[in-house]
Amino acid sequence: MRRQTRGRLILCLALGALSCGAAPAGAGTPGTVSPYAGGSLSLTNENDMWGGTDRYYTNGLQARWTSPAGPPTGAVGWLDRQAGWLLGPGEFRWGLGLSQSIFTPEDIRRRVPDPFDRPYAGHLYGSLTLERATETRRTVLEFQLGLTGPGAGGEFVQNRWHDVINKFHAEGWRYQLRDEPTFGVLTERDWRVALPPVRGIAAEVIPNATLALGNAYTYAGTGALLRLGNALDADWGPVRIRPALSSSPLTRPREEFGWYAFVGVGGRLVARNLFLDGSTFRSGSPSVDRRWAVGEVQFGAALLWRGMRLSYTHVIQSEEFTRQHNGQVFGSLSLTIPF
Repeated sequence: MRRQTRGRLILCLALGALSCGAAPAGAGTPGTVSPYAGGSLSLTNENDMWGGTDRYYTNGLQARWTSPAGPPTGAVGWLDRQAGWLLGPGEFRWGLGLSQSIFTPEDIRRRVPDPFDRPYAGHLYGSLTLERATETRRTVLEFQLGLTGPGAGGEFVQNRWHDVINKFHAEGWRYQLRDEPTFGVLTERDWRVALPPVRGIAAEVIPNATLALGNAYTYAGTGALLRLGNALDADWGPVRIRPALSSSPLTRPREEFGWYAFVGVGGRLVARNLFLDGSTFRSGSPSVDRRWAVGEVQFGAALLWRGMRLSYTHVIQSEEFTRQHNGQVFGSLSLTIPF
């Protein structure tokens, strides 16, 4: 008990008035309290090396903190009240994230990139997420604020990593998108639909709908995730860096050891992609002709042990611009630690 109290005090000091004063873990909405109501920290890396390439969406990093379940207070409570019509009923959590995505053309050895290939770009952004979930429905509202351009650190991270693995540098970063602030808001809804067991193994499908608005991304997406395993109620799918078919924190692990396997399919209609369309406020920015529809298939598995989760997702994505050579293949590896 003393360790939990000290941990809570440290979190309050670190995160400030935004979260201090929240109710103890487990004090969720009546009728929705789960056996495990603590918070979690997820660390995620996405990389196209799993597909044997070094191009397009080439690397993603994310650290994501999710609060314990409980009634919101302070500034978060005010936001929750304003968005109550959207979030609806359910157990409440909120979270903070820091993410970086790196994009390059196909041939990174060229000093002057092909003007018809994907522009160099880095994207560094923070996110604030509000979430309410019942047994059968989950709704997310996420606010994003960030930066693209040299200030996002894409060149530094990619080429320093190439130094570590003794690989040549990407040579065309001087032509990357210029510094520009990014902002956006995203809402997502998932539904949990139980299926008949398969050879005694629990099964379910999670349909999903997403709407994102902002100068970085504007799109509407939908899809579904089919899962089999003995730990389906531990979360709503593996962590992914957005845009993605699904992404959820660890919420209700019940077993000492659990697992699930999954396959999903989804698509989105894209009205704006800054990293293909070019800078919002600058003329003459590098850009390519964006495709308005993008589809993806993903599959993988998650292992849970003593409340921790290790997941891997393999993603196959269709072309995002007209002169793209084949689609994109990358992997997403994530470790979630409860507290």
